[in-house]
Order: sequence, then C-alpha cells, then structure tokens
Amino acid sequence: MRSIAQSAMRLWQNAERSRALLPIMAGICLACIGSAMLTTAVSLHLGKPGISPDVIQIVLTAYPVGFFVGCLVTRPAVAHYGHERTFVVILVLALLAAAGFVFTDFVPSWICFRLLGGMSMASLFVVCESWINLYAERHNRGALFSLYMLTTAIAVLLGQLLVALVGPQSPHLFPVAAATVLLALVSKFVGGRWPALPASPAEPDHAVGPVKRLGPLALFRLAPVTVVAIFQGGITNMNIFVLTPIYGTQIGLSAATTVGLVTTISIAGMLAQTPVGWLSDRFERRLILLAQGLLSVTLCAAIAWLGNSSEPLLFVLFFLYGATALTIYPVAMAFGASQLHSRHMVGASGTLLLLYSIGNVATPGVSAGLMAHMGAPAMFLLLGGGAVLVTLAACYNLLRRPVCGPIVQAVEDRV
Repeated sequence: MRSIAQSAMRLWQNAERSRALLPIMAGICLACIGSAMLTTAVSLHLGKPGISPDVIQIVLTAYPVGFFVGCLVTRPAVAHYGHERTFVVILVLALLAAAGFVFTDFVPSWICFRLLGGMSMASLFVVCESWINLYAERHNRGALFSLYMLTTAIAVLLGQLLVALVGPQSPHLFPVAAATVLLALVSKFVGGRWPALPASPAEPDHAVGPVKRLGPLALFRLAPVTVVAIFQGGITNMNIFVLTPIYGTQIGLSAATTVGLVTTISIAGMLAQTPVGWLSDRFERRLILLAQGLLSVTLCAAIAWLGNSSEPLLFVLFFLYGATALTIYPVAMAFGASQLHSRHMVGASGTLLLLYSIGNVATPGVSAGLMAHMGAPAMFLLLGGGAVLVTLAACYNLLRRPVCGPIVQAVEDRV
C-alpha cells in the first residue's frame, strides 16, 4: 500500500510539474510557429525570378549564422540576468526581427532580420532547455523534455499549416507570422511567473573531479558516428526546410504543393520519432544508423532522378526521406550518451550543438549555389553526401574495437 501511495504521489507531482510548464510551452510553441512561417515565407519570396543568387545565399546563410551566435551568447546572459528576464528580452528581439519583414520588402535588409531571428530562436531553445533541466527531477526529466520536444515539433507543423491557410502568395503572410511572435510575448505575461527553481540542483552530482568540456576530437574518438550524424542533422534540418520551397518553385510546382512538401516532411519526422526511438532501445544503434544512412542516400538519389516525373511519387519519397533523415539525430545522441560518463554529457552537448550549428551555417548557401548552377535536383547532392558520411561513420564504428571503460577514461582525461 505504501508503494502504491508513493507511486500515486509521484504521478501527481509529475502532472503538477507538467502543468506548470504550460505557459513556457505556449510561449516557445507560438515563437516556433512564427519562425517556421517566416522561414517558408522568405524562401518562397526568394524563389521568385529576378533575385540575385548571391543575395539568396547570403539571406539563407544569415539565419544559421544567427543561430550559431545565439548558442554562444545565451548562457552568459542567463547566468547574469536569469532565465525569465532573458526569455522576455529574446522574445522582444524575435518580434523585432519578424516585424522587419512587414515594413520593408528590400531583400538585402532581410539579412539583418534573418540574422536576428536565428539568434533569437537559438537563445529561446537554450533558455528553455537549461531551465527545464534545472526544474526537472531525475524521475521526470525525460517526460518533461519529451513534452518540450513534442511542442517544438508540433509548432513547426502548425507553422506550415498556417502558411497554407493564409496562402503562400498572400500579402498577409508576414504580418500573421509577426502577430504569432507577438502572441508568444503576450503569453509570457498572461501566464504569470515561472515556477521557482530548486535551491540546489534537482539531481545530485556524484561525479569526482571537475566537469570538463569534451572537444570534437575527443568526442570523435569515443563515438565517431555521433559527431558525423549531429553534423548531418544540421545539414538536413536546415536545408530541407529552407530550400524545399525553392526546389519546388524551380521544378515548376505550385506554391501550395511546395508548402505541402514541407508539411509532409514535418509530419513524417514527427510520426517516426516514437517508433525509431523504440527500435533504438532494443537493437544495436550503430546498425540502425547504418540502415538510416543507406536509406537516406537511396531516397536522395530517387528524388533527384524521379522528382519531376510524378507529384504523388514525390510526396511519397519526401515522406520516406523525412521519416528517415529527421530521426538520425536522436539515435546518434542516444548512442553518444551510451559512450560517455553522465558527468560529461552537459559539456558534450554544448560541443554537439555547435557542430549542429556549423552544419546549419556552412551548407544552405552551398546548396543554393549548386541549385543555381546545376539545377534544383542538386539540392539532394548535398543531402545525399551527408547521408553517405553517416553511413561510412556507422561502418567505421561497427568495424573498430568497442570502446571500453579505461579507453573512455583515458580520452576524457586528455581534455
């Protein structure tokens, strides 16, 4: 009876903590919806004739550059000003970035707006994730982070659906996106103050010695496929959402069909997360990553060769690609966590986030340039190349000797 009562109390506490997060989740959801709308709307506008390819590359690269900067500057801001005040300031900056598109259609000025928008979204993610990590306890951290991840996935999907509802060519698309970000700021004040953080960390640290930050080389020695797959995640997630509208325009699809492709990818990635996660907990993750890499390469080749032949086939191929490529990241993270001591995961996650951001920054402009010189299917040369790297890294991880405890400790001691 006592154990039943303790279980019931824990369930009640988890429900209360999840309910306390709702105002935060509402804010991040609305901000992500606005950001997703702006990403698609900007890409649709850049796909119109008469815009210089050089300008397109700079505008597309501005968002991931801003995202990279946001990853670097947010944690010091949180340490100095606290989570809530930093969150409000970031939402104000996001609103200013979104409002810029409403007041001017001068494309070069969009570089600044996208830079500020990327920085704001990265900062929002850092603030929310670090706050949840401090607020959660050991027994409910997974559930709370699952709620957070589900919220962001639904927000991206709703952003695409809202683009279709407003109209891909509607002059009201940018104002609606800005209004959504404004609602995110309003929700912060309507929802009241965030619940108080515990005075001490919710999860005690039993590690011995200082927590060190693992660099990319140290992480690569421990889990090569994780490092490569995280970089591939940055390539895929940025390119597939930013460049698909341009791809659709260049192969002659209507704006509504192009938005449908982006929505299809979002739905596929969201639906596949749970079954792929279930498989990764029951089978060798390196084999799953190998299969995902091979399937992604095959689908990229199929889209490049058959994309113009049939719209229904294109939707099927995009759905399969989204379900495959957008689930590589969590499997790689799970495998990387299994190779590291828990006390190094926070430092390692910072390094992996930077690698992800580098993939964001380095590739959209390259991909847009390839599309300008070689045609729309060249988009999938870059995406297929990332999948090839994941496949090779998975093979290397499978063929080399397993990393044992002493080797792990030796690698950690070098950093």
